[in-house]
Amino acid sequence: MKPFLILLFILISGISNAQIPEGFKPLFNGKNLKGWHVSRTTHQGTTPNFSVEDGVIVARQEPYGQGGLLMTNETFRDFELYLEIKIDSFANGGIFIRSNEGGAAYQIELVLPGNTGDLIGERIPVSQPAHANQIKKVWKEGDWNSFRICMTGEVPHLTLWINGVEMWDVQQTKNDFLAGATEGMIALQCHWTAVYSPAAGNGMPLSSWRPNATHQFRNIAVKKL
Repeated sequence: MKPFLILLFILISGISNAQIPEGFKPLFNGKNLKGWHVSRTTHQGTTPNFSVEDGVIVARQEPYGQGGLLMTNETFRDFELYLEIKIDSFANGGIFIRSNEGGAAYQIELVLPGNTGDLIGERIPVSQPAHANQIKKVWKEGDWNSFRICMTGEVPHLTLWINGVEMWDVQQTKNDFLAGATEGMIALQCHWTAVYSPAAGNGMPLSSWRPNATHQFRNIAVKKL
């Protein structure tokens, strides 16, 4: 291949991997976990296996069964969050927003098959949960999918887009957070696993995290509002 074609290929490849919207500040430098920490106080677990590989944050369970939260050092109040995610099936995780150190937060589910994109509460009630009804129309199986989350207000107003398509737009009826918190960390969840066996029945034991599964994250960025 001629030199100028090689350069063009590199430039095009770089553009295809740089999907952070204009005006957003990166939260992940693509090299290490600087600016992030593992929570040592959450009931989710305290030994999640998060690593950086080829510019991507990879979540695994090694040792198997262990989970936890990888959290930003910085806290946020009103913001838009952008990130790209690739998740294996039968691996339960989530995006936590306005989280405290113990993992009390609003959570956007990441689990296949299951309720990926749904808004639920983790250790807090949610006055207005939401379901991603349109996700099957836009989801790219086994590939990268973009999430854009907007959260504003003391009584939170939240919107989620997946691959540029709005999944839900909800206004909570009250501040659901402990002690009325109005800011918190952004966190990535690797759910602990008690057992993995199709014979175990339904619920968390089956879908928590199958052996050797991964969640991958890249192009993580935020815009304060």
